[in-house]
Amino acid sequence: MTRNEQQSAITHSDDANEVGVLLTRPRGYRAFKTVFMLGRTRTLNAGLVALSGAFPGAYAIDIGSGPGDLARALVARVGASGRVIGVDPSPKMVAYAADRARGLPNCRFELGPAQSLTLADASVDIVTCTFVMHHIPEAQRGTALAHMFRVLRPGGRLLLADTHPTGRVLPAVIKGMSRFAGHRTHDVAAVGRHADPLAAIDIRRYREALLEAGFRTVDFAEVKPSTGALLAVKEG
Repeated sequence: MTRNEQQSAITHSDDANEVGVLLTRPRGYRAFKTVFMLGRTRTLNAGLVALSGAFPGAYAIDIGSGPGDLARALVARVGASGRVIGVDPSPKMVAYAADRARGLPNCRFELGPAQSLTLADASVDIVTCTFVMHHIPEAQRGTALAHMFRVLRPGGRLLLADTHPTGRVLPAVIKGMSRFAGHRTHDVAAVGRHADPLAAIDIRRYREALLEAGFRTVDFAEVKPSTGALLAVKEG
């Protein structure tokens, strides 16, 4: 994928304070992620699903579901007796993911942002939200986490994940991408050009916010390739 394609795959909504950054080119996003993860996206999704604790018969929600790859991996884990809903603010992503999920009666995709979930209180077993938090406006992230807590049943588990670069090469790539593309997370845009893009995507920054939201425990784990995750458990 060219640099222009990478940049055009990400756009800001007209009302960024309400929605945040929209990913609008599903195929381009999948291609970019495949390259970025060195062709190991299936390995990554399998690791995320395992860490989430999803089980046969579970009701799982994938927030910021994008093209639907993780949601489909969750379907394989929860089985025919479970169900998975993907929620995303981008109409193009929802349409693309729904088309790919044809033939999976227990998997569907809905339009909506993380900070205004319409799901019922205490209705789901598992919530996943991966590579999404830095796209949500800073002022609305606490609201998004509160909704994730609200929809989980007692004993339910939330998995937050984002890129966790190690070594020298990947951090340099991320910093270079941030400079050339003109695309910044809401964190970087808020504090200027010299903000550290690695700090903006460090998922560990949400540990205290999760505890304040009411989660009983919050643990950090690395998931290969190059991903960090927080697993939070609601009091059961």
